Amino acid sequence: MSSVVRRWRPGRPVDPHQVIGGLRKGPGDPAYVLDPGRRTVWRATRTPEGPVQLRLTPYSSMGEVEAEAWGPGTAWALDGVPELLGELDSWDGFAPLAEHGALVDAARRFGDFRVPRTRAVFEAMAAAGIEQVVTGKEAFRAWRVLLREYGEVAPGPVAPDGRVMMVPPSPEQWRLIPSWQWLRAGVEGRRSRVVITAATRARALERTLELTDSVEIERRLRSLPGVGVWTAAEVRQRAHGDADAFSFADYHVSRNVSYALTGEELDDDATAELIEPYRGHRYRVQALLALAGIMHPRYGPRKSLPTHTPGATHRLR
Repeated sequence: MSSVVRRWRPGRPVDPHQVIGGLRKGPGDPAYVLDPGRRTVWRATRTPEGPVQLRLTPYSSMGEVEAEAWGPGTAWALDGVPELLGELDSWDGFAPLAEHGALVDAARRFGDFRVPRTRAVFEAMAAAGIEQVVTGKEAFRAWRVLLREYGEVAPGPVAPDGRVMMVPPSPEQWRLIPSWQWLRAGVEGRRSRVVITAATRARALERTLELTDSVEIERRLRSLPGVGVWTAAEVRQRAHGDADAFSFADYHVSRNVSYALTGEELDDDATAELIEPYRGHRYRVQALLALAGIMHPRYGPRKSLPTHTPGATHRLR
């Protein structure tokens, strides 16, 4: 299959993986592969025009990114490369406070970071629904199992590591996954219902891209049963490019951010007060500190994957 190549020239260094690396669901993700030698990202996704495989190769010394795409969604994907790599994001109004030295340092080190905008709301919602209330390792395994079983082989070549890229299922395909297959992937009914319900309202979810009011976007996302503040924030970060969508209700994020800024581990309410001066850029604070690798101390043994289906929870995330 032939490809189409475009060069995007933002006039600044862009590391695609640094910008969109948060879309990768672990190193075994069938829809996202990083070639570390060239820092090239291979991404498979579903567009309004159909499936596409996108390869993003940075040429930082020239301030360019080469984008190559295969499949029916090629034009849509290539048109969206600037948004995907954060062209619409702005640091205007963001100024780390001097007393927050870790953030000052992170902003200096990662000054080229931008918040991405995938324009794929349902895809972000499906991933976030699977990630609710479990460890990243559990969520990544579920994503990998479901994509390999129900995804679509991506158009174009295999990835550099020989991996066959898989496009995430369409909303209709997600709805047809049998309950026992969800359980086999380790996704109990409470989380699978979030994905299935979102699939029935996929068109309405995509229409939130037309909105500019983040409060209204969050309200519409959270109108879905099972979608709380955390899930809505994850979708806004990925699909809408919302630099203020802080991941409240996450077990680690508030602890990580507060520890980085103050040396203390604070809960959501106290962290919200701490980062209030950064309103409009609160997710940027979270992302920069994550790139810097600053985390609160972890105690006890690392949690292992369960041998049974994860238990249901009634807490909305």
